[in-house]
Amino acid sequence: MTIGFDNRVAIVTGAGGGLGRAYALELARRGAKVVVNDLGGARDGTGHSDAALAVVREIEAAGGEAFSNGGSVTEYDQMVAMVEAAKARWGRIDILINNAGVLRDKSFAKMEPEDFRFVVDVHLNGSANCTKAVWDTMRDQNYGRILMTASSTGLFGNFGQANYGAAKLGLAGLAKTLHLEGAKYGIKVNTIAPVAGTRMTEDIFPEAAFKAFAPENVAPAALFLVSEDAPTNMIIGAGAGVVQAAYVTLTPGARLTEPTPKASPRNGPRSSTARARSSPIRAPSRPCRSCPGCSSASPYCLTNTLMLRRSSQQEDCPCTAKATWQARWRRERSRRTPRRPSETT
Repeated sequence: MTIGFDNRVAIVTGAGGGLGRAYALELARRGAKVVVNDLGGARDGTGHSDAALAVVREIEAAGGEAFSNGGSVTEYDQMVAMVEAAKARWGRIDILINNAGVLRDKSFAKMEPEDFRFVVDVHLNGSANCTKAVWDTMRDQNYGRILMTASSTGLFGNFGQANYGAAKLGLAGLAKTLHLEGAKYGIKVNTIAPVAGTRMTEDIFPEAAFKAFAPENVAPAALFLVSEDAPTNMIIGAGAGVVQAAYVTLTPGARLTEPTPKASPRNGPRSSTARARSSPIRAPSRPCRSCPGCSSASPYCLTNTLMLRRSSQQEDCPCTAKATWQARWRRERSRRTPRRPSETT
């Protein structure tokens, strides 16, 4: 399958080097007009440079169209100005790749609050700023492709990166919500969790691995996720030419069958925490559409304060759940109670 971006307009943040540069160059090579955004700072977010302009020159030398933007993703007004400049020049915005990021790695015990705040601000709030700046345009044109950049640190954790991990998993959650809100407007939102040899990882990878994990080996997955035929609501890991899907999921679950134990005179009354842990079903806070006794049109059941799920069967409705588990407990108790000698055969 050949993926093309003729007449598409793309914004790539953090595109002055590494993954962002690889994305921008490949988008332009396939016909897209590209806004190359990069503040040009060091990997901890300090300083400035003309890195974005150098990428624009590469694109133009290859016959493509691009312009640079040095705005900070943490400043919403600067992102709005960038979007307006792109629309004034090319008339639309079709693709946004939120790639800008920084690192300030320390164990949580040694991390200053400012280091935590800044990393979350760049990765999470910065991506929200850029997405908000293009959102209305994409809704109006009934087309948009947005890619968030998460990380295995966000999905699975990594020592010394509490700030980075918090921001990256937040991006996965943001993408999942925007996927729902943008669906009827033709906006598809996905998340990529790349592993690449860049200036942010150059002191982590051995030399041989650094070359194998070149950013160019991640770009194909990113471009697929912003293509016209892209899926939506996906989390894709990519690195060294390998791609895999990650999922947020639940086990089938187990219904608690023991009744609420009575308070023990020896130990005194149970705490509210103990009651909550031992109560298998909480009273419903609103009715469920699948229950014949309910008149609400709501499609959800709130089975307790922590779990909101769609009911698929009548017995899962909290309106009847209490009677269901009590009946099951009585049956279990009757099976376990030994018969009297006179009743045996």
